[in-house]
Formats: sequence, C-alpha cells, structure tokens
Amino acid sequence: MRIVFLGTPEFTLPLLEACARAGELVAVVAQPDRPVGRSSALLPPPSKRWAQERGLPVHQPERVKSGKLAALIAQHAPDLAVVAAYGRILPADALQAPRLGCLNVHASLLPELRGAAPAQWAIARGLEQTGVTIMQMDEGLDSGDIRLQRGLAIANGETGETLLGKLGGLGALLLAEALALLERGELPLVPQDSARATLAPILTRDDGRIDFARTALECDRRRRGFTPWPGAWTLLGGRMLKIHAGAALDSSLPSLPSLASPASPPGMRGPGEPFAQPGTVLAASAVGIDIACGGGTVWRLTELQPEGKKRMSAGAFLQGNKLGPGQLLGS
Repeated sequence: MRIVFLGTPEFTLPLLEACARAGELVAVVAQPDRPVGRSSALLPPPSKRWAQERGLPVHQPERVKSGKLAALIAQHAPDLAVVAAYGRILPADALQAPRLGCLNVHASLLPELRGAAPAQWAIARGLEQTGVTIMQMDEGLDSGDIRLQRGLAIANGETGETLLGKLGGLGALLLAEALALLERGELPLVPQDSARATLAPILTRDDGRIDFARTALECDRRRRGFTPWPGAWTLLGGRMLKIHAGAALDSSLPSLPSLASPASPPGMRGPGEPFAQPGTVLAASAVGIDIACGGGTVWRLTELQPEGKKRMSAGAFLQGNKLGPGQLLGS
C-alpha cells in the first residue's frame, strides 16, 4: 500500500514509523519551517527531520487550496493518505486524491473533543479518559466516520505534553491495526453521533491566563493541560508571571479564618468570613504561595517564572520579590 503522510509535530513520529512498517511510505507533507527563539532561526518540524533522515521526499506547501495540495499528493499515486496534526484543513480535492481517501489519527474519542487541541482540553476539563480515533476524513471538522477507536485513562498529574506522548504511542498501535484491516477489506465504518460532539478549539495565548474566579482544581487542570503552551500565567505588577507547578489544597477558605484579621489588607475578610476576592495571596513561604480561588478554594503555587527570568521555586521567587498576604495577582 502506497501511503502519503501529512503531519507536523512530535506527536506524529510514532505514526510515521507505523506507516513505514505497514506499507510503502512514499512522501511526507508538513507545515513550512517556522522561526523559533530570539534569533528567529527557521526550524524544520519534527516530521520533516524524520523524513529527511530516511531519504523520503518532503513537501511543505504554503497553500493547500486551488488544487495545489491535491496535485502534490496525486503525483505520488498513493493508495491512502494518513493525516495527523497537520495543522491545515484539507480541501475536498485533496481528500479525494488518494484511491482510498484519507485516514485521520485524532487524539480523542470522537465525537468528543473535535478540533485542534483535544489532549490539552481533555485535561483542562477534568476528563478521566480520552483516547485515539482513526477516522475517515470528510470536509467537516473531525466529523467523518469512525474506522477504529481505543480509550486511555488520564493519569493524575498528567500534562498536555505527557498525554500527547502517550496518545502518539497508542495511535501508532491503532493505526497499524487499522492499516492491516483496511488491506483485508475488514476495517469498520461507523458514523459519528454528532449530537454528542464537543469542541477542542485551537489554543491561544489568552487561554493560559488564569482566572482565579475558577476553583483551584480548575485552575490547576488548566495549568497541566496547557503545558507546555500556552502555559499558565497571570500578571504581577503589570508583568507576566508564569505558573509552572502548583496544587489545589484540600483546605477551603472558610476553614482558614486565622489568616485574616479585622485590619487585614484589601481583598481579605475578617476572622470567620471567607476571603471574597479571588487572586488574593493568603500566605507566602518557601513551601508555596497560597492563592484564593473561586468557590472558597486555595491554590498553592510552588514553581514560578517571572517575565524575562528563569523558572524557580516559590522560595527563590520570594527572595527577590515582595509578595505577601493581601496582595492581588492578575493585574
């Protein structure tokens, strides 16, 4: 089986290996090289580097419409295209270019989490399970028929980065099984139930900005889900403060009246009353910086990174920054 692969990031590498073992991988299509770091030097994507190391043809079209991508695929006369995290919506003519169409490896249990960032949103929304779906692509947003599917439990402490790594490995196993079944004409074809669909939209920088009105657990889920990008961040004195590590505490604000007094700074209440303003610092020590969050919950921050500096422990941060009870984060 002749296969053209379309995909770009690290997630695709085990899938490329699966394609190479299952059939004849004839070309790789990836996003163009992008500038990285302060030097803005162009960096080739992982899928391109993988293909070049093996002497495979690589294409990086800037445009995919007006027949450009379809013609590029067709020149390799593939039986099948496998698509995973390519980063572009394929037009109808490109979907039809391979003899057997296009299979997509999607990092969720469709129809849940259709979109560009399913693993990240699975964690951010507190799901206990996700998985991988092999889907027959159509012109909709991850709406094609399901060919094969397998679930994966989301571990405690999982981040978007670690979960994607696990889903890449699971996807490779599932893809190999799907390709074998396809060759035998035995691969299932099951329509999705679109009434159950949820969305996992592409992440933006602002998705990482912490809204302390959420509960501490919700804030920490977003921190983990959005690692490494866009990360979790807030503002302190008008400058970005990244939050690399933290934990929701079991204690709730009403059980911590001793942290306040009638003369407490703005944003805090007197003894016996809950702290009213999310984002208020409740306590700060080398152990961590405790922040008031929505629903009377407390989020302990243990590793931070001030703008323009390296990441550091809460203790190291407090040595160079004045931050104490009553101060507010977020502005």
